[in-house]
This record gives sequence, structure tokens and C-alpha cells, in this order.
Amino acid sequence: MKTDLNIAFIGAGSMAEAMISGLLSDNKLRPNQITVTNHSNDKRLHELRNAYGINITRNHALLIEKSDIVVLAIKPKDVAESIDTIKSYIRPYHLVLSVLAGVSTATIVTLFDQEVAVVRAMPNTSASIGLSATAIAPGKFATAEHMNITTALFETIGTVTSVEEEQLHAVTGLSGSGPAYVYYLVEAMEKAAEKQGLDTSVSNELILQTLIGAAEMLKQSPKTPAVLRKEVMSPGGTTEAGIEQLISHNFQEAMMQCIEQATIRSKYLGDTIDEKIASKRS
Repeated sequence: MKTDLNIAFIGAGSMAEAMISGLLSDNKLRPNQITVTNHSNDKRLHELRNAYGINITRNHALLIEKSDIVVLAIKPKDVAESIDTIKSYIRPYHLVLSVLAGVSTATIVTLFDQEVAVVRAMPNTSASIGLSATAIAPGKFATAEHMNITTALFETIGTVTSVEEEQLHAVTGLSGSGPAYVYYLVEAMEKAAEKQGLDTSVSNELILQTLIGAAEMLKQSPKTPAVLRKEVMSPGGTTEAGIEQLISHNFQEAMMQCIEQATIRSKYLGDTIDEKIASKRS
């Protein structure tokens, strides 16, 4: 990635912080190359400045004019209001990156009222340790060069996959929200370990290494998850007894519905915002 780029973050929530943390690790970017603003939470801006040494500002003109890349990291419902505060400062050389769930590049272009290059991305909070799974899709005016810049930027915080924009709803439900599903599983494993009398420090180490080992097996082995699972199970054994309980509680079906509902919500968020924008313009 070009090391002389300046990046403006519109929004200072958990995703913005995760990206900032990842970008600054190993000196990929310098703190003075990143500037952050938000709607009104000065305390949050100062927290980020104290933690990472980055710039903060309420001067939108200065923020955008000194930046090459503008990252939209606000809540989806606030996208219209946030873009309205900066759109007059956007120039043809700017690249706008959106990490907003459900909001299409077409909607963002419409809000800017100009032919701005927009690339939509869906990272996850593992960006903060350089292990995000990010999917990206170009808007109408984004070029191959814009995609190359976006890919290089997000590769500094994990892996990058290019998809069709419509697929980003499913990506949001799968990998965007995915870390929370894993954390929820770990919560259950911790509670189970406690119930069985294991010391917390012991169970935590065992659980984490089990997850890491299983993930590496999936990454390195040519075998499918189903085959790997069956290799752990012995007829009449302990693993089979445990899996039978998961089957009886429809574990796989619940996980499939979990991802489906998150995907549906992503589509709903985008449709709702589009309807609001259309009603205001009519």
C-alpha cells in the first residue's frame, strides 16, 4: 500500500478503531496520516487521540481537503446527515470507502450528488489485530486503481476478497458479524467448563487453543469440515455423545438461521435508508 496516503474517518466507533489499530500496527501508516471526526462525541475523539496519537477535528473542510481516502464508518442510519456535512469538499481525486452495513454504493453516490469513486467494504473487528476477513465491491465510478488501493489498504488488516456488491449482504451476515457468533460459542463453552468444575484459567487456555487448532486444521487440510468432524468421532464415544446433543438442539439449523437473519437485516437497513432518501427528495 502507498505509505503517503492520508485517511479521514467519518465516525469513531468500534469498526473505525479496529481499522485504525490495524493500520498503525507495524508502522504501516503513521498516526499523523489519520484524522477522525464524529457527530458530537468529543470524549470519544479524545480517547482515540490519546490511545493512538492520531489527529481529531471538527473542521470538515480541513479534514477532507487534507485526505486522499474518506472512510464512512458511521451508523447506517446516519449516512445521509454525515455525507451532507462533507459532500461540498469532496473532489474527483478522493476515494470514498464505506464500511456501512446494507448501504449501497449507488445510494452513497446519490447522497454525494456527484460522480464520486466509492468502494464498499465489509471488514470485521478482528481488523484490530490484523486478522480481519474483508470483502470489497466497487461502485459505478470506482476504477481498477481504486480497487487496488482498497485491496492494499485492507490487506494491512487481514485478508481481502472481491465480490459482487449484492453479495455483501450475505458477507455482512457471515463474516462481518461472524466474530460475535464465535465469541458467543466460547461463552457457552466457558459456562460448560465451569459447570464441570474446571478452573477458569485452565478452561480458557484449552478453549482458545482448541479454536486455534481447529481453524488451522480447516485452513491447512484439504478435507471438508464434515470429514474432519467425523474423524474426531468414534462410535459410542464422547464426541459422538456431544454432537448428538447439538443435533437434538438443531445447532446447525440455528446457525444457518442466525446468518440468514443477519443477511436479511442488512438488506432491510439498506432498503429503509433508500426509502427515507427517496421520500425526502420527492
